[in-house]
Amino acid sequence: MRHAATIALVILGLGLGGCSSTLYRSLPYGSPATAKFPPIDKTAPPQSYLIAPGDQLALSVFGEPEISGDKILVDEAGNIQVPLIGQVQIMNLSPSEASTLIANRLGARYLRDPKVTVNVMTQNAQEVSIEGQVTKAGVYPVSNDTTLLSAIALAQSPTRIAKLDEIVIFRTIGGERTAARFNLERVRAGVDPDPRILGGDVVVVGFSQGKSLYRDIIAAAPLFNIFTRF
Repeated sequence: MRHAATIALVILGLGLGGCSSTLYRSLPYGSPATAKFPPIDKTAPPQSYLIAPGDQLALSVFGEPEISGDKILVDEAGNIQVPLIGQVQIMNLSPSEASTLIANRLGARYLRDPKVTVNVMTQNAQEVSIEGQVTKAGVYPVSNDTTLLSAIALAQSPTRIAKLDEIVIFRTIGGERTAARFNLERVRAGVDPDPRILGGDVVVVGFSQGKSLYRDIIAAAPLFNIFTRF
């Protein structure tokens, strides 16, 4: 009985504040999370480079040198400034998509059938920050085919006390921050889609208080002489 009481005291002492975290419980999960952070479409043709903040672009409008330019910088919010039409949001668009968008806006009010070409002259390095319960937290490069699983692998996998149903992706779109929560075990098993990771994303791997409590109890057992021979 003495040993049982000791174990109970250890669990109670280590378990103060040990309730499951509710910090991320209000975030989208399951299908709503996938809608915000979709997987790579394997049936679609290989995707071209997507424009990102910090990229330097060349904009050519045929016959309109005053509108064209070869050193146009994409700002932190993913916008560029184009003469006549002002600010244009082009982050996460391909160069051809950006060309069409600008041509449509110029053609709507200012030019007749404008011929617009956007080229990426210099790419800004795209990176994802991986934090929380991973073996090696840090900032890692991403490419067009980086997913949540491959990003976690870059950080050398979750720790033993990671909360695998509390993997949160943060992303800034148009200056607004959005987030969603994923279950890594379901993604690994192929039950849930593996969301695509973009440059600038932040991935946070949650902390499992239950797993941590168990490890603390095992570590504390010799101090209390809990396990004895009978």
